[in-house]
Amino acid sequence: MFKVVSPGFSQEFDRWVDALEMAKSLMPQCKWMQDVRIFEDRSLVWVYSRSHKYPQFVGPGTYDRLAKRFLWETIADENSVETPIDEESSI
Repeated sequence: MFKVVSPGFSQEFDRWVDALEMAKSLMPQCKWMQDVRIFEDRSLVWVYSRSHKYPQFVGPGTYDRLAKRFLWETIADENSVETPIDEESSI
């Protein structure tokens, strides 16, 4: 379970992809001393603030683990979408 938190906003997500998308959409709204954070099971794993050029992953191995999860969730989404069958190739 992931939780995205910023000033005046807090929402939980089951998937990393959804939490990351929401956090990125909140980034432009951050003022100088504010930040956007993502927690995974009450542990901080991702933070964005104006004091850093890029968002930061918190903890050893966090980036690799969440990158793998991102790929896994993206592939699962693509596989769940039915692709149309080309009629000519089935003849």
